[in-house]
Amino acid sequence: MIPLSLADIAAVVDGQQSDIPDPDALVTGPVVIDSREVAHGSLFAAFAGERADGHDFARSAVEAGAVAVLATRPVGVPAVVVDDVTRALGALARHTVERLGTQVVALTGSAGKTSTKDLIAQLLERLGPTVWTPGSLNNEIGLPLTALRAEEGTRHLVLEMGARGVGHIRYLTQLTPPRIGVVLNVGTAHIGEFGGREQIALAKGELVEALPPAAPGGDGAAGGDGGGVAVLNADDPFVRAMSERTRARVLLFGEAQNAHVRAENVRLTDSGQPSFTLQTPTGCGDVTMRLYGEHHVSNALAAAAVAHELGMPAGDIATALSAAGSLSRWRMEVTERADGVTVVNDAYNANPESTRAALRALAAMGRGRRTWAVLGEMAELGDESLAEHDAVGRLAVRLNVSKLVAVGGQEAVWLDMGAKNEGSWGEESVHVSDAEAAVELLRSELRPGDVVLVKASRSVGLERVADALTEPGTNEGEVAARWV
Repeated sequence: MIPLSLADIAAVVDGQQSDIPDPDALVTGPVVIDSREVAHGSLFAAFAGERADGHDFARSAVEAGAVAVLATRPVGVPAVVVDDVTRALGALARHTVERLGTQVVALTGSAGKTSTKDLIAQLLERLGPTVWTPGSLNNEIGLPLTALRAEEGTRHLVLEMGARGVGHIRYLTQLTPPRIGVVLNVGTAHIGEFGGREQIALAKGELVEALPPAAPGGDGAAGGDGGGVAVLNADDPFVRAMSERTRARVLLFGEAQNAHVRAENVRLTDSGQPSFTLQTPTGCGDVTMRLYGEHHVSNALAAAAVAHELGMPAGDIATALSAAGSLSRWRMEVTERADGVTVVNDAYNANPESTRAALRALAAMGRGRRTWAVLGEMAELGDESLAEHDAVGRLAVRLNVSKLVAVGGQEAVWLDMGAKNEGSWGEESVHVSDAEAAVELLRSELRPGDVVLVKASRSVGLERVADALTEPGTNEGEVAARWV
């Protein structure tokens, strides 16, 4: 965080100083919302949650090194008191971004946000100091916390923006106004909450509406002109149509022939990693990614478009994409066990698009090997839930996945029935009640050389299955004994 006095912070957030002996005391450390993460010079933001109230930890935070607390009431230690801590964090973030003049790159989409953000961050780090969203902290609290990590030398700020309704992304862009906005896709994630794909497109498009106008003379073929740039997926008609909703210059990515940044000669290696020729307006380069699954080609092209816009040569982009890995846990996280079993932990979240992509990656990785798809509920699909779970079960059969393990309640039943109705027979598809039962099944039936994909919405917690399978020293006979 840029150094700010408590008096300055109070002015920025329109707060009142409480129990502050020295208004000139500087906050120099991170802004945190967990008192256990306090470092010397921190500002501790106290939130009242369902299970704990951060105000109760104010004194321990100060004793641990926090300069003060951002709170909604006096707490007996130095504090800046505000009406709304969330809004105060947003005001601090806006002040930081405006003061630094950092290049802000924001991205959104129904699927692939975190993986793409990680790729963009790794490319832009080669151009200068870069701060990016950790994990998926992409809401009205996580985004300001990320922006407040920027310092005087920060050149790029890469921010993932999520939404659960119309207006959410518009609010986030007001906190950290972007110059470059990336929209990846419009899918079915959270379709039950939004009320349809058109509403999802309306919400995601708020990002490009917030961009500044294109610089005079910008034509989309050459980057770095300083105006607003909308980086849009040419292969998604909902996203491509957003070009009509922005004043910014449009830079298209995808496999379409008229995309400015595109992939040619796409294929998967024998291990399931995408390889392609990257084409940009200023050159080309060959890419073979360390990530798994063909869906990462689109993610890579989005990242390449941003890097191109910020002046990175095509050859350097290709080299950086080939070297990039995942910076976030439980996203196609591949572990090779000593006994030859490969575990693919993609359990952070799931929607129909990402689950289909993961199944195709499993099929590619498992050529000549036995494959397992351990799947759970894809949440928040509303009226589409039955059809989407049924379709995923059917796809597993069409891709010749050796065994589908559907974990959980009614949605898992629909996965299992979809597979059986598509033509699965015997025990190729099985429904189990919970993660523990899945582990027990895998313990008894996994063989050396098998490939196991684990994926579900975050609420299901299927990462426990992957963790049980990948503990150091774990083999098939030890999995159940290690379950807790």
